[in-house]
Amino acid sequence: MSKIKKYLLLTNIVTVFTLSYCQTTIGSQAQKLVDAAIERTNQKVTYDGRYVKIPYPNGDVPNNIGVCTDVVIRSYRKLGIDLQKLVHEDMKRAFDVYPKLWGLTKTDTNIDHRRVPNLQTFFKRHGTVLPVTDNASDYRAGDIVTWLLPGNLTHIGIITDKKNFMRNRPLVVHNIGQGTVAEDMLFDFKITGHYRYKIHN
Repeated sequence: MSKIKKYLLLTNIVTVFTLSYCQTTIGSQAQKLVDAAIERTNQKVTYDGRYVKIPYPNGDVPNNIGVCTDVVIRSYRKLGIDLQKLVHEDMKRAFDVYPKLWGLTKTDTNIDHRRVPNLQTFFKRHGTVLPVTDNASDYRAGDIVTWLLPGNLTHIGIITDKKNFMRNRPLVVHNIGQGTVAEDMLFDFKITGHYRYKIHN
């Protein structure tokens, strides 16, 4: 059994016994993003990161598939923010500052915004870069967090206003392989980025 599969099994067990949905007061924009993210957990989505040609702008892969980045993209779309278009336009302006991990020599509106390192670069350039700490209270509803998973896999999720009552830690909406869920997983992996974009708490 892979490390990720073991993690998913353990997380499911912990979730059943320890989660308590306690809410705090947050700003309206943050609340809208959190509500949009929580709404994603009600959608049945199969984890599927294959390359798919999609329209531009406001393009999306089929609703029944997606990966971690699609959670963030779809949640921001509920606020009228199209990360596909914004990332594409920024990459056209500053292609050299974006990662060259996939051998691309030009932008690709089908996939650029669906890659965690590209979103990290975009949020660094146009959002607020926040400290990475081991203090749960530093992570506020509406914040975006990125992680490095076993096997050097990148991951991204949205901090919510709901908490694990026993640990006093915020739940994160993300898709790590079993669909979009809200879980207490903030410190389960190495955090590589902490951002706030278009959110004023």
